[in-house]
Amino acid sequence: MENLGPDVPTPQSVVERMLEAGRVRPTDTVYDLGSGDGRIVIAAAQIYGVKAVGVELRPDFCEKARERVKSLGLDDKVSIVEGNVLHVDLSAADVVTMYFPTSSNELLRPNLEHWLKPGARVVSNQFPVKGWKAAQVVRVKAGTMEHTIYVYEVGKNK
Repeated sequence: MENLGPDVPTPQSVVERMLEAGRVRPTDTVYDLGSGDGRIVIAAAQIYGVKAVGVELRPDFCEKARERVKSLGLDDKVSIVEGNVLHVDLSAADVVTMYFPTSSNELLRPNLEHWLKPGARVVSNQFPVKGWKAAQVVRVKAGTMEHTIYVYEVGKNK
């Protein structure tokens, strides 16, 4: 079992800023890689009314996220997939959010390049994707910590 990222929840203010930076539109499908407790996919469904898919390796996190999705009545919009983010089909994604160290982003990059269609946005919290040129870099303060959000657009990321 390969855990690519920290088990660190993204602060809610950063979640909302990431979705905003990713220019989420009502027709989009949002994928969150390493979705943890589901907060990003839940926020995407609640704020933008979009379909959202969380991909999470840990079964306990998946279970917790599914319970939260159900309790919020978002089953029709949000699904949580238990699996490895390196092996997931991202062809349906318009926006992909993630919070992995740079080394993990490097492992993910070929998958992102393979599956995502031109115009899809990749929003990375804290860590850049090496070899890609960010379309936008946003800084957000959450508590005492400053977060850097990197936004990439497929087809314009070289």
